[in-house]
Amino acid sequence: MSKESQKKSSNPASYGAIDGNRLATAAKKATKKTAKPAVTKATKTTSAKTATSKAATTKTGAAKAGPRTPATTGTGLAEGVKAPAFKLPRDGGGTVSLADYGGQKLVLFFYPKANTPGCTKEAIDFTRLSKDFAAAGAAVLGVSADSVKAQDNFRDKHDLAVPLISDETHEMLEAYGAWGEKSLYGRKFLGIIRSTVLIGADGRVAKVWRNVKVDGHADAVLAAARAL
Repeated sequence: MSKESQKKSSNPASYGAIDGNRLATAAKKATKKTAKPAVTKATKTTSAKTATSKAATTKTGAAKAGPRTPATTGTGLAEGVKAPAFKLPRDGGGTVSLADYGGQKLVLFFYPKANTPGCTKEAIDFTRLSKDFAAAGAAVLGVSADSVKAQDNFRDKHDLAVPLISDETHEMLEAYGAWGEKSLYGRKFLGIIRSTVLIGADGRVAKVWRNVKVDGHADAVLAAARAL
């Protein structure tokens, strides 16, 4: 053993200094280990609160968003919009236009084909109620892609009392959303979607019926026309 080592080992004060240093070092290490998880936990808590706050802000922003535009009813036409103008030939000769009915309510019923069972019943029902529609301040027009000649035959055969419009180019049918994809026995094709549109005296679409079931339909439209 060296003289220096002998001096340190023989000096009782040095024992305390060495032990003190060791204790201080151990305490620092313990403090670091304890503090690190605490900081991490605090950070996670803060992050979670921030995320919750952002989510709440997003929901609040969505709730304060302005009113949505009206969804289209069926295809191509929304209730509340101005009714598309038209001018087309009718049974018996001459033409019919939207302007002819300005300032009064107007019912347009779109049917797939003249003289077929469903279309015949629908046209007869609207004819049966034609005076009631007139009393409610509403005119009624039937529309299909049949020729004028076919419309004449349809009218005469069933004593129909409502004007029948011929839209062979489908321009009006498309404008009113009554022309689109249909399905029959698994086969898809383009054709007339049985529809009815009620136009108010202000010239705006008041109500639209799509994929109409014929039974009781004319009566339901009359009730809506009376209530308008």
